[in-house]
Amino acid sequence: MQSATRTASSSTRPGASPLPRTQPLQVNTQTKVIDTVSGRILCIADVRGRLSSLNDMAREAGAKAIIHTGDFGFFESSSLERINDRTLKHLTQYSPLIPNAQRGSLLSPETPPAVIRAAMTISLLSEFPLLLSGQLKLSVPVFTVWGACEDVIVLEKFRQGTYDIENLHVIDEATTRCLDVGGVKLRLLGLGGAFVPHKMFDNGDGNATIAGGQGTMWTTALQIGELVDTAQRVYDPTETRLLVTHASPGREGIIAQLALILKADLTISAGLHFRYTSSWNEFSVQGDFEGFRHKIMSGKDSFDKIWESVKPQVEAVVDENQRILLEKALSVIERVPAMQPHIGPGGTATGDEPAWKNCWNWNLCDAAYGSLILDVKEGRVSAELKSQGFNYAYRRTANSGSTPNSTTSALPNNVAAAPTSTSSTPAPTKPQPLLAPKSSGPSIAPTPPPQLPKTQHPSAPGSGKEAPKEAQAPKLNGNAALSSPTETGDKKSKKEKKKEKRDAKDKEGAPSDDTNPSSESKAAQSSAPPSGKATPIETNERGNWSANSASPVIGPESSGAQTPTSKRPPRNPWTLFMRYSVIATESEVKEFFGGAADSIVRVHFPQNYGKATRTAFVEFGDEESMRAGLERHGEVKLCC
Repeated sequence: MQSATRTASSSTRPGASPLPRTQPLQVNTQTKVIDTVSGRILCIADVRGRLSSLNDMAREAGAKAIIHTGDFGFFESSSLERINDRTLKHLTQYSPLIPNAQRGSLLSPETPPAVIRAAMTISLLSEFPLLLSGQLKLSVPVFTVWGACEDVIVLEKFRQGTYDIENLHVIDEATTRCLDVGGVKLRLLGLGGAFVPHKMFDNGDGNATIAGGQGTMWTTALQIGELVDTAQRVYDPTETRLLVTHASPGREGIIAQLALILKADLTISAGLHFRYTSSWNEFSVQGDFEGFRHKIMSGKDSFDKIWESVKPQVEAVVDENQRILLEKALSVIERVPAMQPHIGPGGTATGDEPAWKNCWNWNLCDAAYGSLILDVKEGRVSAELKSQGFNYAYRRTANSGSTPNSTTSALPNNVAAAPTSTSSTPAPTKPQPLLAPKSSGPSIAPTPPPQLPKTQHPSAPGSGKEAPKEAQAPKLNGNAALSSPTETGDKKSKKEKKKEKRDAKDKEGAPSDDTNPSSESKAAQSSAPPSGKATPIETNERGNWSANSASPVIGPESSGAQTPTSKRPPRNPWTLFMRYSVIATESEVKEFFGGAADSIVRVHFPQNYGKATRTAFVEFGDEESMRAGLERHGEVKLCC
């Protein structure tokens, strides 16, 4: 805050104007006729010193003028010595004028600040010196406020009239422009700088109402007060008011209050650096009018806490002109919409708050990622949004992370043929790595049938029903083993005798209850080790699965009993085993095999304790068709 003993030349009102004033309270305003029939206005943010791109973007958009919302690149050669190390590193990180290779070297953790400062030149930060010298000219009028990273000394030179560049108009609290375009008189009101509440009474290195220092700039209370004063002096009910700010009124309640005081019809802001331009009014994003009031009240409460702590010091140093502006700034803070009668969800504001529905807001992404075009014709202001947006291609890559409900991804190229009993293919020693993570979305596999009673026999494989949990083999290498088909018929005693003989061969000393398969299954589950190790498969001397073993046996590290199995019917020798990362349907599996899909006779999805697994057994009609599938889809293993 300025001292009360400052000279008249540095007083708030006279010193705030970018051009000399003939009268102390005269407002710097001009009417610029763009096109009386129609015109397109390009709105962008954060050009970050790449000023030559302004002409390119205006030409591509067919724009007659440009409105810019801050971080323009107001730096000159002497600015480098005033920028602190932290801000200089930030500018290095985001400047579009620095080659990526050089940027990566400068931003390396091993690079000290002194090296960054020695390597940086003004040509790597901004093309503003080229604009100042006349080597670069603007092809259309550009109306801009300043942003968070600018040199306050350069802006002061504009306000004092030292710098004057053709087609460049700095819109601030004391300077306004009116664009006559397409039957609309568009009044531009601007507020520059970052919104930092605890700095609203600190001018830094700035004179009069603006504030900044060390390469950054922020908004002050006096700046807000003078903008209100300027808007009141130029008010014309025939005009359409457009408030241009660097801070977003969607995030900052005080900026939303300012829009109410200024009777703004439209607002354009930046500062959030999204990849999409946001478009909204308060009615579209607030549940009711009370939500709008709550945002404003929150901004007011945060300001009041700061104001109460600095009020004695501020009132002791302000002069008469500053006191007038301070009172106008405080009137903005006190501008809280009155409570409306509750009329249910989405209650509508009435009376004196048309901004609740009628004030429209845009928050722009950086100029490198998108823009807004206001197409003004016959009194109508149309909007065209262009945003680069997010890149979702990473979700189709092999090692990408999954998102909820991602059940429609294509099947990965990870197909394996299940080994047959007539081949010499050894059993796998470790599972194939999944090419995509598990999906957390809902399963689309068929729901398994309920568990059958002990005395009831499950249906034959041809019935399409799944085997009960007692008939399923233990997990193999982290995946559920294929369930053994159960025997049909009523020869229970004969089956038990065969089971006793098989158990005697496969294991010795393992506890079992031949007359109660369900209790035997429970014993196997309860005795399984909690370490999560894979269960080895019994193989013969050739490395194949044991021909006399109906299912994999429990390894020596476990004392559990073997899962009871029954006699297996002959299996299709032309069977492929495949593993995938998401739940798939039969039609998706067939589509995955392309031309070989017509020869598929059956697709079987094994179940693991009632849950669908990400594996399938695909049976082909002949060997040639199976080989065609193998040649097209990568690694394979023959099924037993």
